[in-house]
Amino acid sequence: MNYYKKLNELIKQQNGTILSADVDRAEIPRTYLAIMVSEGKLERVDTGVYVAIDSVEDEMYAMQGKYPKLIYSHETALFLHGLSDRTPFEYAATVPSGYKVVDRISERIKVYYIKKEYHLLGVIKVKTSFGNTVKVYNVERTICDIIRSKSRIDIQIMNEAMKRFVKIKSIDYTLLMEYGKKLKVDKALTNYLEVLL
Repeated sequence: MNYYKKLNELIKQQNGTILSADVDRAEIPRTYLAIMVSEGKLERVDTGVYVAIDSVEDEMYAMQGKYPKLIYSHETALFLHGLSDRTPFEYAATVPSGYKVVDRISERIKVYYIKKEYHLLGVIKVKTSFGNTVKVYNVERTICDIIRSKSRIDIQIMNEAMKRFVKIKSIDYTLLMEYGKKLKVDKALTNYLEVLL
């Protein structure tokens, strides 16, 4: 297959944001990225991150592509699940304890740490506003996380999220309480639910 055509199709599928890792997975030589940059069709916006000239960078997709241990959480997860209307000023993500967060990440992302055994608890995939898929915690895990980290969360965002959360008909309360126990917020979670339900 024509690498140039294959690369163009990949850029289109990913709504204009392409990572060098994506090119490697598709077995396209990286030189084609350089060719498209020199032709003015792509712009290199960060190490290993390229954006089509007629597109806007999907920063959430690019960050997670470069740092796959980042799971979007807290305020960012609330926004992705429709539990907050506030577009996050800075993204929030959770990484496993002991994960070395480089300065480049910590300057742009509010980082939370969790024990390794709970890092992948409740991970699902959702679409960003650009249409790319990213990993985020499900609604039940997100509620436990904001209760667990309430001292770092804006109280207005938290209250609005809790009000919206209890109106969701598809909530799995058994799963919610299971997460609450594992993350040691079950008592606080019960208190919130008693007030809101």
